Amino acid sequence: MPTLTRVYRPAYALLIGVAALTGLLAVVAALVLDRRLVDPEGFLGPSWLRLPLLVLGAFLLDMLPRTLWVSRLNPKLMPGIVRDRVRDHWTRERLVLVVSGLVCFYITYVSYRNLKSFLPFVLGEEKYDRELHLMDRVLFLGNDPATVLHTVFGTGWSAHALSSIYLWFLPLVPLALAAWLVWSRNITFGYWFATSQCLAWSLGTASYYALPTLGPGFAYAHLYGDLPTTGSGALMDSLYYARKGVLRDGVEGAVQSVAGFASLHVAITLLVALMVQYTLRNRIVHWIFWINFVITVIATLYFGWHYVADDIAGVAIALVSFWLGGLASGQKFDRGGLASHPTSTTSRVPVDAD
Repeated sequence: MPTLTRVYRPAYALLIGVAALTGLLAVVAALVLDRRLVDPEGFLGPSWLRLPLLVLGAFLLDMLPRTLWVSRLNPKLMPGIVRDRVRDHWTRERLVLVVSGLVCFYITYVSYRNLKSFLPFVLGEEKYDRELHLMDRVLFLGNDPATVLHTVFGTGWSAHALSSIYLWFLPLVPLALAAWLVWSRNITFGYWFATSQCLAWSLGTASYYALPTLGPGFAYAHLYGDLPTTGSGALMDSLYYARKGVLRDGVEGAVQSVAGFASLHVAITLLVALMVQYTLRNRIVHWIFWINFVITVIATLYFGWHYVADDIAGVAIALVSFWLGGLASGQKFDRGGLASHPTSTTSRVPVDAD
């Protein structure tokens, strides 16, 4: 393994430390509860297969168009172009980043899913939904957020649009991680995002145990009866039956994934928007991911995935994770934190130069 530069050595240590601690907690909980650790299925299959496939796809996407374009489809030129790209971009440092980022994220995410599943067995099924629901009604002047949002946005095509944006989160998580690990021109940006991701998922796990809730869509399902059939609704139904299977029917090899506080949809979409804002210069891309974040917040309340307090906590998790990941990876925040630059290179964010 190559020697890590002083700049991102703390991020490397924090990345491994968070994954190791989260993984250890999951193993201990499984042993104490006498339950199996499960590798949950997801976008493109289980995590152990999904993430390497994404990196392989990113590698091919990085190589093929470049090789075909530069070579002008001349087969004799292609090997040299591939070698040059591997030498210039796929360095030992890049490979360490990709491997450590993937492995640590895999351990953290799988541990998160299992610790979330163990929650009812550790703390019982007593929840704080009533308290957070009352807070929502106070904030909305005696009304339920669901009622207000269904009136404002309607329950027709808007429900399907909000559902699509909400569900986009599922592929966004692995795709964004792979993008920053593989294509970040500055190695520190890759460590920044990977470390922040692991921190966010770990803090989210802790929040479930600090304030266990089901979420309004489960605790107050009658408020959402006016919604049409959407992908978001189907997902909520599947989580309900998976929870029932684990808690009531003794289903093995499955996880229950119902926990409301805090919203990791909000945390991760905000984290991605912040990374885009701080490491890319394209304003259109900035707007796309900030709009995605705002719509995701609305969708969490519209469909009953979360209370307002859940979303606020998600914002806090994102900000803390982003800041700690930035400091650990050697970023210097300027102008009151509204801009940054990596201390390993230049005072400008080097998206087009190493």
